Amino acid sequence: MLTGAFSPTESGRGEPEVLTIDLPHLRVAALAWGPRDGRLALCLHGYPDTAWTWQHLGPALAAQGYRVVAPFSRGYAPTAIPADGDYHIGALMYDAIALHRHLDGGPDALLIGHDWGAFTAVALAAHPDSPFKKVVALAVPLLFGLGNRAPAGPLLRCVPAQTRMSWYVLYQQIPGLPERTLDRVIPRLWRDWCPPGYDASTSLAHLWNALPSRAHRTAALNYYRYQFQPRRQAAKYRALHRTWQKETPLIPMLVVHGQADGGLDHRLAAISADALPAGSEHVMIPGAGHFPHLDEPDMISQLIVRYASDSAELQRSVD
Repeated sequence: MLTGAFSPTESGRGEPEVLTIDLPHLRVAALAWGPRDGRLALCLHGYPDTAWTWQHLGPALAAQGYRVVAPFSRGYAPTAIPADGDYHIGALMYDAIALHRHLDGGPDALLIGHDWGAFTAVALAAHPDSPFKKVVALAVPLLFGLGNRAPAGPLLRCVPAQTRMSWYVLYQQIPGLPERTLDRVIPRLWRDWCPPGYDASTSLAHLWNALPSRAHRTAALNYYRYQFQPRRQAAKYRALHRTWQKETPLIPMLVVHGQADGGLDHRLAAISADALPAGSEHVMIPGAGHFPHLDEPDMISQLIVRYASDSAELQRSVD
C-alpha cells in the first residue's frame, strides 16, 4: 500500500510529499518530490542523518522530471524498526530493491546514497541482480579499492589521520553507553565533519525526531555494530550482503567526496576511487565536508543530472 499527503500550496516551496509504503517485510516512510510518472531517483541517507538530507537535491531533480523518493532508513522513525532486527548492508540492499519494485522503478532508475546509503548503493552497483541503471555514492571510501590493488605507501600514510577521524566507530561498539550519550556525540560529529561555521540545527532537529526512543537510537547504532561484530543475519539478505566490501561495481559510477570532510581523509577517498570501473567519475569538491549535497547543492544536482544522462561527460575533478 502506498499513501501520500501533499498540499498544492507547498509545492512552490519545494516541500515534499510524505509517503507511507507498506513493503511485505517493512513499513517505510519516505519523502517524495516530482511527478509520479517521472524517472525514479531513490535517495538513501546515512548516519547521523535522515531523509531530509535530500531537501535540496529532491526539488532540483524533480525540476528535471525525476520522481525522487527518499526513504527514512530502517529503524529511523517514522519508518518501522524492522521485526527481523537485521542491520547488515544486505538488509539495506534488500530494502532498496523492494522499494524499486514497489515504486515501479523500471529499467532506468537512479540510485543515490550518502554515508550508509552510499555503502548500500555501491554494493548494489556490484550486484548482478541490481535493478538500478545508474548509481551515485557520496562521502564514503570505496572498500573494494582499499585491498591489494591500493598502493601500500600512500595507504599507510593515511592510517593515522583516518584512525583519529574514525574514533566514533569504535566508541559505538560499546553496549549501552553510546545510546545514553548521543545527544552530545552527534552534534560533535556534525561539527567535526562539516566546514567551519556550518549550521546543523535544522538537520539535528529532524534527526532527533527520527530517533525518539532508546530503541530507535539502538537501531541507528546497530548499523555500525552489525558490520563489525558477529551478528545473526537473516537468510534472505546473505547473498546480497556478500558484495558489499569486496566486489567491484559492474556499472560506471559517479562518486563524490568533499575535500574538507572531517570524517574521511580525502587522500584515502582518492586512493579508493582509483579502482572504479572504466567510465566512472570521481569528483573531489574543495571546501565541501561530509555532506557535499548540503554544502554545494547546485553543483551536486548538476553533476548527478549530467551523469544520469547517457551522453554525460563529466570532468575528473572540480576546481
